[in-house]
Amino acid sequence: MKPSPGTDPGGGYGAREVSRMFGLSVARVRAWVRSGLLEPERGPRGEMRFSPNDLTLLRAARGLAGARIGPRRIERALTKLREQVPEPDSLADLEISAEGTRIVVTDGSARWQPESGQILIEFEERSGGHLLPLPEGRGEGAARPADAETFYERGCELEASDPGAAEAAYRKAVSLDPTRAEAHVNLGRLLHERGEPAAAAHEYRLALRSRPEDATAAFNLGVALEDLGRDLDAIEAYEKATALDPEHADAYFNLAGVCERIGRPAAAIRHLKTYRSLLRSRSQ
Repeated sequence: MKPSPGTDPGGGYGAREVSRMFGLSVARVRAWVRSGLLEPERGPRGEMRFSPNDLTLLRAARGLAGARIGPRRIERALTKLREQVPEPDSLADLEISAEGTRIVVTDGSARWQPESGQILIEFEERSGGHLLPLPEGRGEGAARPADAETFYERGCELEASDPGAAEAAYRKAVSLDPTRAEAHVNLGRLLHERGEPAAAAHEYRLALRSRPEDATAAFNLGVALEDLGRDLDAIEAYEKATALDPEHADAYFNLAGVCERIGRPAAAIRHLKTYRSLLRSRSQ
Protein backbone atom coordinates (compact mmCIF):
# COMPACT_ATOMS: atom_id res chain seq x y z
CA MET A 1 0.00 0.00 0.00
CA LYS A 2 1.39 3.40 -0.98
CA PRO A 3 0.16 6.81 0.21
CA SER A 4 -1.40 8.97 -2.44
CA PRO A 5 0.67 11.83 -3.92
CA GLY A 6 0.66 15.00 -1.91
CA THR A 7 0.50 13.35 1.54
CA ASP A 8 4.18 13.96 2.19
CA PRO A 9 4.83 17.71 2.00
CA GLY A 10 7.55 17.77 4.68
CA GLY A 11 9.62 14.82 3.42
CA GLY A 12 9.07 11.38 4.87
CA TYR A 13 5.88 10.02 6.37
CA GLY A 14 4.22 10.81 9.69
CA ALA A 15 3.62 8.33 12.50
CA ARG A 16 -0.09 8.00 11.77
CA GLU A 17 0.56 7.51 8.07
CA VAL A 18 3.01 4.66 8.59
CA SER A 19 0.80 3.06 11.24
CA ARG A 20 -2.02 2.93 8.67
CA MET A 21 0.31 1.71 5.93
CA PHE A 22 1.59 -1.24 7.91
CA GLY A 23 -1.29 -2.01 10.26
CA LEU A 24 0.75 -1.21 13.37
CA SER A 25 -0.42 0.90 16.28
CA VAL A 26 0.98 4.42 16.65
CA ALA A 27 2.07 3.42 20.16
CA ARG A 28 4.12 0.53 18.76
CA VAL A 29 5.75 2.77 16.13
CA ARG A 30 6.64 5.32 18.79
CA ALA A 31 8.02 2.59 21.08
CA TRP A 32 10.40 1.53 18.31
CA VAL A 33 11.48 5.14 17.92
CA ARG A 34 12.25 5.33 21.64
CA SER A 35 14.27 2.12 21.46
CA GLY A 36 16.39 3.47 18.59
CA LEU A 37 15.21 0.92 16.02
CA LEU A 38 13.62 3.69 13.94
CA GLU A 39 15.39 7.00 13.46
CA PRO A 40 12.92 9.47 11.96
CA GLU A 41 13.79 13.04 11.12
CA ARG A 42 11.85 15.87 12.74
CA GLY A 43 9.53 18.10 10.75
CA PRO A 44 9.14 21.88 11.15
CA ARG A 45 6.76 21.40 14.12
CA GLY A 46 8.84 18.67 15.74
CA GLU A 47 6.71 15.88 14.27
CA MET A 48 8.34 12.59 13.25
CA ARG A 49 9.01 12.03 9.56
CA PHE A 50 9.96 8.49 8.58
CA SER A 51 12.45 7.74 5.79
CA PRO A 52 12.36 4.92 3.20
CA ASN A 53 14.82 2.98 5.40
CA ASP A 54 12.40 3.25 8.31
CA LEU A 55 9.63 1.99 6.03
CA THR A 56 11.76 -1.02 5.10
CA LEU A 57 12.15 -1.92 8.76
CA LEU A 58 8.46 -1.37 9.45
CA ARG A 59 7.52 -3.60 6.52
CA ALA A 60 9.77 -6.31 7.92
CA ALA A 61 8.31 -5.78 11.39
CA ARG A 62 4.78 -6.21 10.06
CA GLY A 63 5.72 -9.48 8.37
CA LEU A 64 7.40 -10.85 11.48
CA ALA A 65 4.46 -9.80 13.65
CA GLY A 66 2.17 -11.66 11.25
CA ALA A 67 4.31 -14.77 11.84
CA ARG A 68 3.62 -14.41 15.58
CA ILE A 69 7.09 -13.13 16.48
CA GLY A 70 6.88 -11.00 19.64
CA PRO A 71 7.49 -7.22 19.43
CA ARG A 72 10.56 -7.36 21.67
CA ARG A 73 12.17 -10.05 19.54
CA ILE A 74 11.35 -8.06 16.41
CA GLU A 75 12.95 -4.97 17.91
CA ARG A 76 16.03 -6.89 19.01
CA ALA A 77 16.50 -8.66 15.66
CA LEU A 78 16.01 -5.59 13.47
CA THR A 79 18.22 -3.43 15.69
CA LYS A 80 20.97 -6.03 15.35
CA LEU A 81 20.39 -6.11 11.60
CA ARG A 82 20.90 -2.36 11.34
CA GLU A 83 24.28 -2.83 13.02
CA GLN A 84 25.19 -5.66 10.63
CA VAL A 85 24.36 -3.76 7.42
CA PRO A 86 27.03 -1.12 6.69
CA GLU A 87 24.92 0.85 4.22
CA PRO A 88 21.40 1.65 5.50
CA ASP A 89 20.07 1.96 1.93
CA SER A 90 20.92 -1.71 1.32
CA LEU A 91 18.27 -2.78 3.83
CA ALA A 92 15.75 -2.63 0.99
CA ASP A 93 17.68 -5.37 -0.85
CA LEU A 94 17.32 -7.87 2.00
CA GLU A 95 14.62 -10.47 2.50
CA ILE A 96 13.63 -10.64 6.18
CA SER A 97 11.32 -13.45 7.16
CA ALA A 98 10.33 -15.92 9.87
CA GLU A 99 11.09 -19.60 9.39
CA GLY A 100 9.23 -21.31 12.19
CA THR A 101 10.46 -19.64 15.38
CA ARG A 102 13.63 -18.17 13.89
CA ILE A 103 14.16 -14.87 12.09
CA VAL A 104 16.21 -15.23 8.92
CA VAL A 105 17.77 -12.62 6.62
CA THR A 106 18.77 -13.37 3.02
CA ASP A 107 20.82 -11.11 0.77
CA GLY A 108 20.97 -13.40 -2.28
CA SER A 109 24.28 -15.00 -1.38
CA ALA A 110 24.00 -15.81 2.33
CA ARG A 111 21.39 -16.52 4.98
CA TRP A 112 21.86 -15.58 8.62
CA GLN A 113 20.05 -14.97 11.88
CA PRO A 114 20.38 -11.30 12.85
CA GLU A 115 19.89 -11.90 16.58
CA SER A 116 23.03 -14.03 16.82
CA GLY A 117 24.79 -13.07 13.58
CA GLN A 118 24.98 -16.80 12.84
CA ILE A 119 25.39 -17.84 9.19
CA LEU A 120 22.96 -20.64 8.37
CA ILE A 121 24.45 -22.14 5.21
CA GLU A 122 27.29 -23.97 6.97
CA PHE A 123 24.99 -25.50 9.56
CA GLU A 124 22.44 -26.57 6.95
CA GLU A 125 25.13 -28.41 5.00
CA ARG A 126 26.50 -30.15 8.07
CA SER A 127 23.39 -30.87 10.11
CA GLY A 128 20.32 -30.57 7.90
CA GLY A 129 19.42 -27.07 9.06
CA HIS A 130 19.67 -27.82 12.78
CA LEU A 131 22.06 -26.08 15.13
CA LEU A 132 24.77 -28.16 16.74
CA PRO A 133 23.83 -29.83 20.05
CA LEU A 134 24.77 -28.44 23.43
CA PRO A 135 28.12 -29.67 24.78
CA GLU A 136 27.73 -32.55 27.22
CA GLY A 137 30.92 -32.04 29.22
CA ARG A 138 32.11 -34.88 31.47
CA GLY A 139 28.98 -35.48 33.51
CA GLU A 140 27.31 -33.55 36.30
CA GLY A 141 29.94 -34.42 38.87
CA ALA A 142 32.77 -33.17 36.72
CA ALA A 143 31.13 -29.89 35.64
CA ARG A 144 33.04 -26.77 36.64
CA PRO A 145 31.58 -23.27 37.23
CA ALA A 146 33.50 -22.08 34.17
CA ASP A 147 31.33 -24.39 32.02
CA ALA A 148 28.42 -22.03 32.68
CA GLU A 149 29.92 -19.63 30.15
CA THR A 150 29.63 -22.25 27.41
CA PHE A 151 25.97 -22.84 28.14
CA TYR A 152 25.26 -19.11 28.41
CA GLU A 153 26.84 -18.45 25.01
CA ARG A 154 24.96 -21.38 23.52
CA GLY A 155 21.71 -19.97 24.89
CA CYS A 156 22.44 -16.66 23.15
CA GLU A 157 23.03 -18.51 19.87
CA LEU A 158 19.86 -20.58 20.16
CA GLU A 159 17.41 -17.81 21.08
CA ALA A 160 16.61 -16.92 17.49
CA SER A 161 16.13 -20.49 16.20
CA ASP A 162 14.94 -22.46 19.22
CA PRO A 163 13.79 -20.47 22.29
CA GLY A 164 13.02 -23.70 24.15
CA ALA A 165 16.58 -24.98 23.73
CA ALA A 166 17.89 -21.53 24.67
CA GLU A 167 15.87 -21.66 27.89
CA ALA A 168 17.35 -25.07 28.67
CA ALA A 169 20.84 -23.73 28.04
CA TYR A 170 20.32 -20.75 30.35
CA ARG A 171 18.89 -23.02 33.05
CA LYS A 172 21.96 -25.22 32.75
CA ALA A 173 24.20 -22.15 33.00
CA VAL A 174 22.59 -20.93 36.22
CA SER A 175 22.57 -24.43 37.69
CA LEU A 176 26.35 -24.56 37.19
CA ASP A 177 26.88 -20.97 38.33
CA PRO A 178 23.91 -19.44 40.20
CA THR A 179 25.68 -16.05 40.26
CA ARG A 180 25.68 -15.66 36.46
CA ALA A 181 23.42 -12.62 36.32
CA GLU A 182 23.28 -12.27 32.54
CA ALA A 183 21.93 -15.81 32.21
CA HIS A 184 19.21 -15.04 34.76
CA VAL A 185 18.32 -11.87 32.82
CA ASN A 186 18.07 -13.67 29.48
CA LEU A 187 16.13 -16.54 31.00
CA GLY A 188 13.75 -14.05 32.58
CA ARG A 189 13.25 -12.30 29.25
CA LEU A 190 12.37 -15.58 27.52
CA LEU A 191 9.89 -16.43 30.27
CA HIS A 192 8.40 -12.93 30.08
CA GLU A 193 7.98 -13.12 26.31
CA ARG A 194 6.24 -16.47 26.82
CA GLY A 195 3.68 -14.81 29.08
CA GLU A 196 5.10 -15.81 32.48
CA PRO A 197 5.85 -12.48 34.22
CA ALA A 198 5.96 -14.00 37.74
CA ALA A 199 8.65 -16.51 36.72
CA ALA A 200 10.47 -13.74 34.86
CA ALA A 201 10.41 -11.48 37.92
CA HIS A 202 11.97 -14.29 39.97
CA GLU A 203 14.87 -14.55 37.51
CA TYR A 204 15.40 -10.78 37.45
CA ARG A 205 15.55 -10.75 41.26
CA LEU A 206 18.15 -13.52 41.21
CA ALA A 207 20.16 -11.47 38.71
CA LEU A 208 20.02 -8.44 41.01
CA ARG A 209 21.02 -10.55 43.98
CA SER A 210 24.19 -11.56 42.12
CA ARG A 211 24.78 -8.20 40.45
CA PRO A 212 22.99 -5.39 42.32
CA GLU A 213 24.31 -2.78 39.88
CA ASP A 214 22.51 -4.33 36.88
CA ALA A 215 20.20 -1.58 35.61
CA THR A 216 18.78 -3.83 32.87
CA ALA A 217 17.68 -6.42 35.42
CA ALA A 218 16.05 -3.71 37.53
CA PHE A 219 14.21 -2.25 34.52
CA ASN A 220 13.05 -5.66 33.32
CA LEU A 221 11.84 -6.43 36.83
CA GLY A 222 9.77 -3.24 36.72
CA VAL A 223 8.15 -4.29 33.44
CA ALA A 224 7.33 -7.75 34.83
CA LEU A 225 5.85 -6.26 38.00
CA GLU A 226 3.73 -3.87 35.92
CA ASP A 227 2.39 -6.83 33.98
CA LEU A 228 1.53 -8.47 37.31
CA GLY A 229 -0.43 -5.37 38.36
CA ARG A 230 2.02 -4.55 41.16
CA ASP A 231 2.43 -0.86 40.36
CA LEU A 232 4.10 0.25 43.61
CA ASP A 233 6.70 -2.51 43.35
CA ALA A 234 7.21 -1.61 39.69
CA ILE A 235 7.90 2.01 40.67
CA GLU A 236 10.53 0.81 43.15
CA ALA A 237 12.22 -1.29 40.45
CA TYR A 238 12.17 1.52 37.88
CA GLU A 239 13.58 3.96 40.44
CA LYS A 240 16.38 1.51 41.13
CA ALA A 241 17.08 1.34 37.38
CA THR A 242 17.29 5.14 37.11
CA ALA A 243 19.52 5.32 40.20
CA LEU A 244 21.89 2.81 38.61
CA ASP A 245 21.66 4.43 35.18
CA PRO A 246 20.47 8.07 35.31
CA GLU A 247 20.22 8.10 31.49
CA HIS A 248 17.85 5.12 31.26
CA ALA A 249 15.18 6.95 29.26
CA ASP A 250 12.76 4.00 29.02
CA ALA A 251 12.71 3.65 32.81
CA TYR A 252 11.65 7.31 33.18
CA PHE A 253 9.00 6.85 30.48
CA ASN A 254 7.57 3.80 32.23
CA LEU A 255 7.72 5.56 35.58
CA ALA A 256 5.65 8.38 34.13
CA GLY A 257 3.03 5.93 32.91
CA VAL A 258 2.74 4.08 36.22
CA CYS A 259 2.58 7.31 38.24
CA GLU A 260 -0.15 8.67 36.00
CA ARG A 261 -2.10 5.44 36.34
CA ILE A 262 -2.03 5.43 40.16
CA GLY A 263 -2.88 9.12 40.53
CA ARG A 264 0.50 10.80 40.99
CA PRO A 265 0.33 13.44 38.24
CA ALA A 266 3.18 15.62 39.57
CA ALA A 267 5.58 12.67 39.62
CA ALA A 268 4.37 11.58 36.19
CA ILE A 269 5.10 15.03 34.73
CA ARG A 270 8.53 15.11 36.38
CA HIS A 271 9.55 11.75 34.97
CA LEU A 272 8.17 12.59 31.53
CA LYS A 273 10.20 15.81 31.48
CA THR A 274 13.34 13.86 32.32
CA TYR A 275 12.55 11.36 29.57
CA ARG A 276 12.10 14.13 26.99
CA SER A 277 15.27 15.87 28.15
CA LEU A 278 17.25 12.68 27.65
CA LEU A 279 15.84 12.26 24.14
CA ARG A 280 16.78 15.85 23.25
CA SER A 281 20.32 15.38 24.56
CA ARG A 282 20.73 12.22 22.45
CA SER A 283 19.61 13.99 19.28
CA GLN A 284 22.12 16.81 19.66
